Amino acid sequence: MSPRPSSTASQNSGIRSVVLSHSSSSECYNDLSNDLLEKSLGTFDEKVVVTEHKPVVSSENDDGAERLDPGVKSVDDVDDIVPPHNDSEPPDGGLQAWLVVVGAMCSTFSTFGYVNAWGVFQEYYQQNVLLHSSPSDIAWIGSIQYALVFLPGLPMGRLFDLGYFRSILIPASVLLIIATFLIPECKEYWQFLLCQGFATGLACGTFFGPVTAILAMWFKKRRGLALGLFATGSSIGGTVIPIVVKSLIPKVGFAWAVRIVAFILFVGLAAANLTLKRRVPPAPSSEGVFNLQMFKKFRSPAFTIYCISTFFVYLGFYTLLTYISVTATSVGVSESFSFYLVSIANASGGLGRIGAGLFADKFGAMNALIPFTALTGVMTCIWPFMGSTGGLVVVTVIYGYSSGSYGSLVSVPVIETGEPGDLGRRIGLLMTFLASGGLLGPPISGLIFRSRGIEAMGIYAGCMIILGVVIMCIPRFLVLSARRRRGTFTGWILSKV
Repeated sequence: MSPRPSSTASQNSGIRSVVLSHSSSSECYNDLSNDLLEKSLGTFDEKVVVTEHKPVVSSENDDGAERLDPGVKSVDDVDDIVPPHNDSEPPDGGLQAWLVVVGAMCSTFSTFGYVNAWGVFQEYYQQNVLLHSSPSDIAWIGSIQYALVFLPGLPMGRLFDLGYFRSILIPASVLLIIATFLIPECKEYWQFLLCQGFATGLACGTFFGPVTAILAMWFKKRRGLALGLFATGSSIGGTVIPIVVKSLIPKVGFAWAVRIVAFILFVGLAAANLTLKRRVPPAPSSEGVFNLQMFKKFRSPAFTIYCISTFFVYLGFYTLLTYISVTATSVGVSESFSFYLVSIANASGGLGRIGAGLFADKFGAMNALIPFTALTGVMTCIWPFMGSTGGLVVVTVIYGYSSGSYGSLVSVPVIETGEPGDLGRRIGLLMTFLASGGLLGPPISGLIFRSRGIEAMGIYAGCMIILGVVIMCIPRFLVLSARRRRGTFTGWILSKV
């Protein structure tokens, strides 16, 4: 039996090996991993494929079997790490898996869908209880909601990685229901900001990252479809809740309309808590919630660039949804119909989310994200120039379909390149960028609206989305460049990415 070199000798040879996360076999991940192997900058993960899959050994058993060095405690302790054995692929179907999808849809209906209904509240507050506040000030309530849907993603994702799930979802559900019941008791601006901005947003944000990670555990080949259905819940909520609020206000008043919405949210959140279930146990880790290790992800240029692209997209992403109901009356749309535009956009978005999921499973997530998001930017630019109800409805439908596609697929490139024990943190880092753009976007648009008019606001928001799309093309280019060097290049347009 020939002697094996020790790990010390391997280190002295000056050869540093890095390891591929064994949990993902997606084409995109392999391309990005091998790209770094060739010393390219284009990879989403700093732990990428290199050399052989051999364990670090300190000795051999009598039968020649390799034994792991007992001093190895974590990935950071050695240069050569064995990829974890994944003995169970996601089922991609079955009763339990589809029940998880139903629970995920219920969670987004009650959280993201509720937040997407903000446009009808913006209109009501401007015309009634907050008459003395500017549109930009009122928009801060909705912006904080949008931001906090994503901002808690980093700590919540890390807690999910450490094994916490129901212990954070149940308190978040209680907080959301209580905050909604308290909205009718609010009289001052700061009270609405606290209840409907901070409390509602924080409660909703607790769900998004962990539930996304749960779905990734149950689906792989059908992941795009599963995430599309997951995101469809927000479209259904964003369609139903505005109609419920608007139709109930004349009959029972604003206070009871909101209380009825709170009861609806209670049913949705109860269904989510009963059906959502993780499939893979948490990976053991000695790291806490916050530490410097999480910033290692930003050593990957492609991952960082992709996150930056989402920041710019979200600077303009919610502008149309926030202001279309308020501004529609300026082009002759009746007040009784203008609020339905928010519901129309969300209903169209539901179709877009399902369609984009199917498209992504067949052609690749990035190939779906780039054109659909570009179309969202174009619709945002031309929306203020629509001078008729028909034109405004057409733009709203197209915007809803294309923006729904982005909302359902934005996390897929990150999910496909992650390892099970790291998925929550990756999604959390992405959500931090989304939150920053979502927080700043609508108030900035409101300031431009107030000082320069609706046309300038639409052009600004649309151009921010298009800028984000241009930046988003860079990671795709890095993937295809790697394929070209390896001889597996099939074309800049036709390749599945």
